[in-house]
Amino acid sequence: MQEIKAKIDAASSLSELEAVRLELFGKKGIITALFSELKSAAPEQKKELAVSANEKRDYFSELIAAKKASLEAAEQKEAMKNEASDVTLFNENVNCGALHPVMETMDKIIDYFIAQNFSVESGPLIEDDFHNFEALNLPKYHPARDMQDTFYLNDGRLLRTHTSGVQIRTMEKFKAPPVRMIAPGAVFRRDMDLTHTPMFHQVEGLVVEQGDRVSFA
Repeated sequence: MQEIKAKIDAASSLSELEAVRLELFGKKGIITALFSELKSAAPEQKKELAVSANEKRDYFSELIAAKKASLEAAEQKEAMKNEASDVTLFNENVNCGALHPVMETMDKIIDYFIAQNFSVESGPLIEDDFHNFEALNLPKYHPARDMQDTFYLNDGRLLRTHTSGVQIRTMEKFKAPPVRMIAPGAVFRRDMDLTHTPMFHQVEGLVVEQGDRVSFA
């Protein structure tokens, strides 16, 4: 039996361990043969032989189960090692990138107007009715206010349909001329097909001067 124990200890794979298990518990196995001997044993010997056979069965069953768990854990560890990804391979320093074409275009437009001494103004994406419509001479009955064109919120506010509300807020801030500003930013409308999207970008400008100081020329 020590030879069998040595084979169990020396098994380096599940297939080798299975071969030892069959040597013990197969149809012609050692433990199987011990239980077969009980049939022909004398009555006074059966109890002693049965106890011995059961002890050997339990002993080797525990050895095989423990060895199997150890081999399975080792195989799983090896598999995880082989399948592991070295994340440091992708940890390259990236010192450059690219802007989205929309943002790149917006930046070019903004740079142009900054060079012309325009300020860059911004306003909220969620606007109130006054700044988005009323102050821009869009009365209650104006078709631009239709539900089919505008994203309204439950509290009466809305997603701005243009950046024109920024003009109103800028004039409220400066109170009097001169005003030279542009308002770049995202706007929202209920419009979606092959050539439209519910969110797009606008850049609009406002110049307010006294007298004849400003012209399209």
